[in-house]
Amino acid sequence: MKRYLIFAAVGPFLGAFWLLLTNTLVSGYWSHPPTTAEIGKVLAFFVTALPYSYLFGLLPALMIAAIDDILFHVKRIGPIVRILMVGVIAFGATELLYGSRGQDNGAFQFIMFGLVGFIPGTISAWLVHRFVEEPEPASQGA
Repeated sequence: MKRYLIFAAVGPFLGAFWLLLTNTLVSGYWSHPPTTAEIGKVLAFFVTALPYSYLFGLLPALMIAAIDDILFHVKRIGPIVRILMVGVIAFGATELLYGSRGQDNGAFQFIMFGLVGFIPGTISAWLVHRFVEEPEPASQGA
């Protein structure tokens, strides 16, 4: 249960921040050195839109948490490989969802929109590994 709570708390927050950053980069908002006022506007918008980020990002975060939970029960997969697998699956899912947004298509847009899922997925999976997972029981030899 703690796994799902971590993904639900961290995933939409980080995903929304990276999505906002990606959208502003792709649109050309940061094409010049930003002023303090412009950074303030972006952060104000982020805080204002945060409830909607949780509203629309909660279900995808819980789906990625379920994938992490499934991979956790596969004993042959170590924690580092599992964290990277969760990140790659989240990358692919968000790329399918957001990748065709806007008029630009290219490697930069592909990577940036994929990172919207990869960053929260890997950080959440790492937090679960670091703070939640119980150690494996010692195998009884005989």
